Amino acid sequence: MRHFKNFMVLIMTLTAVTFTSCSNDDTGDGDPGQSGTPSGVMVAKVNGNNFQSLALSSSATIANDGQNLVIIATSTTAQAFSFSVFGFDGTGTYPLGGGSNIFNSASYSETDVNLNNPQNSTTEIWQAPYDDTVAGELVITEITDTKVKGTFNFTCKNVGGDQSIKTITEGSFNLEKVVN
Repeated sequence: MRHFKNFMVLIMTLTAVTFTSCSNDDTGDGDPGQSGTPSGVMVAKVNGNNFQSLALSSSATIANDGQNLVIIATSTTAQAFSFSVFGFDGTGTYPLGGGSNIFNSASYSETDVNLNNPQNSTTEIWQAPYDDTVAGELVITEITDTKVKGTFNFTCKNVGGDQSIKTITEGSFNLEKVVN
């Protein structure tokens, strides 16, 4: 019993030190980032629930001689975001859908991993746009030699599944820039 109490005291001490030594506005690179977004990640609210990606699996790729932007961000909870902008022209606002912007798109996905039988895992994808209206926007606020920063919001639909709608709000990113 004495060892258990000592172990619990150690865990509580480490937890207290961890939470009191961290700051909400620290981005790890001395830069407050986009709306406080930590360096290398994407954050958002999905139907009001928090999402934060892993830096290891998040990036902004500029391809096709700078004409296309592809952003991918995944989390430890099997959630992911993907954005594609064709006709990319640097900082600015890129509507998702509507008229001639049908090639700018975003998606949100959730994977339910079946650990007993991985082949039975399922992935649901909500996409924007899902009709001919503007579903939201991706705003690129800053591009440097190493980073792409911005904000986003959109409404997406599970067109291949139950037709449910998800609302993505308060999205921001401060991602590593990759050039292909």
